[in-house]
Amino acid sequence: MSGSSKNGSLFKFLTLICIAALFLVIAVGFYFIKNSDKSSSNTNSSEVQNNAESETAATTEAATDEVTTSADEVEPTEPVDPESDKIDNIIANMSLREKLCQMFIITPESLTGFDAVTASGDTTKSCLTEYPVGGLIYFSINLEDVEQTRSMLRDAKAIEKEIGCIPLFYAVDEEGGTVARCAEKLGTTAFQPMFTYKDQGDAAAYSNAYTIAKDISELGFNLDFAPVADTWTNPENTVIGQRAYSNDFKEAAKLVSAAVKGFNEGGVYCSLKHFPGHGDTIEDTHVSTATSAKTAEELKNNEYLPFVSGIEAGADMVMVGHISMTAFDSVPASISISMITDELRGKLEYDGVVITDSLSMAAVAKIYPPDELAVKSVLAGADILLMPEDFKTALTGLENAVQSGQISEERINQSVKRILELKSKRLELNK
Repeated sequence: MSGSSKNGSLFKFLTLICIAALFLVIAVGFYFIKNSDKSSSNTNSSEVQNNAESETAATTEAATDEVTTSADEVEPTEPVDPESDKIDNIIANMSLREKLCQMFIITPESLTGFDAVTASGDTTKSCLTEYPVGGLIYFSINLEDVEQTRSMLRDAKAIEKEIGCIPLFYAVDEEGGTVARCAEKLGTTAFQPMFTYKDQGDAAAYSNAYTIAKDISELGFNLDFAPVADTWTNPENTVIGQRAYSNDFKEAAKLVSAAVKGFNEGGVYCSLKHFPGHGDTIEDTHVSTATSAKTAEELKNNEYLPFVSGIEAGADMVMVGHISMTAFDSVPASISISMITDELRGKLEYDGVVITDSLSMAAVAKIYPPDELAVKSVLAGADILLMPEDFKTALTGLENAVQSGQISEERINQSVKRILELKSKRLELNK
């Protein structure tokens, strides 16, 4: 009994030990399993976070690339030019008649129908209302004395403001020397012909032009058809002669450049004349046809030099003469596509205002009627038509050409824009 009891107690003790060991094994197992799950969870979470960060970085990089690419692809925008926009708006609101009128500079007699105009009054007002031309040119017949001239021009400017038209060019031929309307009639500073001063250099050319400009601007003029950019290389040429600044092309280029600066700084617009060069001709285009056989290469190396330097110096207009350049075509330069569009605008890269010489001169007026001549000039590339023999006929000719499609209105707009851009430099566009 006693031995059996001891054995039984031992068995129970061992059983308890085994059960305890089993619970310990189970507890340890649970502990490792739990920690293993946490580690796995942390690892997975870390991977997810890393993946998310990678995806975010990739997305951000892609977005940055997209923005950079878009920025590279966008063309740089042109700076806004308020004055250009203003001019475009003015043109958009102009009638065809108003646009075409801007392309004419005529005498006050041609505008009003009077034989001699020395004042600006009701007739000028009614005529400008109907025909708001780009400008008026005055000659000795219009000039009596200083006060009368100032009053005439002052009243004309008051009229343009009253009727709300675009400001006019008030022009005169005041070269000095033999072509000097104001010096002859009004006693402004008198000069010898410009050729006389050639050996005095740039300073004299500038000073003479500056003085002329100050004199005529104080009278009320704002445009001078000067300087002469022809080079006097033919001694038999009397129509130009000593009106030229020199008989040497390079010297003429320097002097003309100085003169342009003098005119502009003296307060007036100026015009180089007479493209492509009238100094080597014999004939006078006032009374007959004039020709020149100069080739493109000869013109480039010689006659063009003063025009190029004058353009670079800031000349406001280039006046095209009626010389027929036989190496190019058989028509006067003023109606020649070769001379205006191909040479002046093309080779010389001039994009300013082109004005014809007077269209009442015999070299063209005896050959073409005013309406046909006006159309030919515009088709060749001219912006302003100077003094047609019959202004109203010339205007009607242009109107008919636009309405028939011979000349596009866009072509007219190009000229009007050049004219208004030039006017806006010194004049207030009050339309």
